Amino acid sequence: MGGTMDGTKQRRRGNTRQRIQDVALELFAEQGYEKTSLREIAERLEVTKAALYYHFKTKEEIIVSLFEDLTKPIEDLIEWGRQQPHTLETKQEIVRRYSQVLTDASPLFRFMQENQATVRDLSIGEMFKNRMLGMRDIVIDPDADLVDQVRCISALFTMHAGMFVMKDLEGDPEEKRQAILEVATDLITQAHKGA
Repeated sequence: MGGTMDGTKQRRRGNTRQRIQDVALELFAEQGYEKTSLREIAERLEVTKAALYYHFKTKEEIIVSLFEDLTKPIEDLIEWGRQQPHTLETKQEIVRRYSQVLTDASPLFRFMQENQATVRDLSIGEMFKNRMLGMRDIVIDPDADLVDQVRCISALFTMHAGMFVMKDLEGDPEEKRQAILEVATDLITQAHKGA
């Protein structure tokens, strides 16, 4: 039994896990988290419930795993940011990377927006708050005055709001993302000048 075959099998299993996550999110978006059953998720995937069960025992597990996978890049970004000097370049880079992370995770954030009660019950809310505090710490200078701290936090909120508010506006998604990023970068830059 060669090592390469294991690797392929591992990867394929990873893909199944991702497919389950994606399909589950689709169904949750269509008919709501509460109304969706594991059986329906299995049916749409055209797998047996047992096959699904091998990866996830409950809907909660699916959502929590999605949250962990999709916010891992935020954790990596926070780690990276902590190692960097508090320069303007660093902060602009943080904002740029964060914009990309949010774009990649937007289906999940939409879920969180639309299922706030569920999110509160699932410990995801707590985890998300901690991620946000981590982001705040790497964009704010500890000795910045209050107005500049607010500017930095507003830069983060601008990107969050951008995901929900902007999707109803006309226009190319990438252009909208760039516009939001520009405003967030302006805020960070202005805050830094004050420092």
